[in-house]
Amino acid sequence: IDALNSGSGYIIVNYHGSNQKVKLQITGPDSVTYTFDLHGGNEVFPLVASSGSYTVTVFENVEGTQYATVLSQVISVSITDEFGPYLYPNQYVNFTADSLAVKEGSSLAYYCSSDTEVVESVYNYIISNFNYDKAKNVKSGYLPDVDKVFTENTGICFDYAAVMATMLRTQAIPTRLEVGYAGEEYHAWISTYIKDKGWINGIIEFDGTSWNMLDPTFASTSDSPKKFIAQKSDYITKYVY
Repeated sequence: IDALNSGSGYIIVNYHGSNQKVKLQITGPDSVTYTFDLHGGNEVFPLVASSGSYTVTVFENVEGTQYATVLSQVISVSITDEFGPYLYPNQYVNFTADSLAVKEGSSLAYYCSSDTEVVESVYNYIISNFNYDKAKNVKSGYLPDVDKVFTENTGICFDYAAVMATMLRTQAIPTRLEVGYAGEEYHAWISTYIKDKGWINGIIEFDGTSWNMLDPTFASTSDSPKKFIAQKSDYITKYVY
């Protein structure tokens, strides 16, 4: 467990063992526990509960659904940049400088004069060029592959959110990938931070008076995306990445 960058809002975990089913749990000062699958190699995980004490535990599968603790560590975290967890790549929003989504995000932002314009430009690109993959079967532990999704222009809500988060984070716009419920549907979407506006938990565009829901999945499947409006009360966030 590498906590050298915990002040920037993330840790790096590298599993070196031979067990094929390994899980990581991170419990922050808000007592919310996040569970991830480990795959070996350096993997980045965000610290989203601000400063405080985090318990990081690695479990190996024994048999069936039984797991045993192989490593547990308590980390005292002092976040120096509150936006850090939402600017860096992590296991769910995984990108490099060479990622296709990063390059396209940079191209779109080049012609924009504000963060708001960048968000709108990226959003319009996603809902215009991506198709929702209704036939995709997602297994537990599924991770978005932003390059694959970007190349195929298809994906599920998790993919849409990861790609858009990638494009915005790499333009220095803090963006949260949120997972929870939209009505009765388990769903993923994003929220983003706009200077002088704060965290916007859902925008399509700003008409000078109000913001509309930023949910690229539902908007892209609407017959008329610009008329798409979702109620914030319908969205219940369970986890943030």
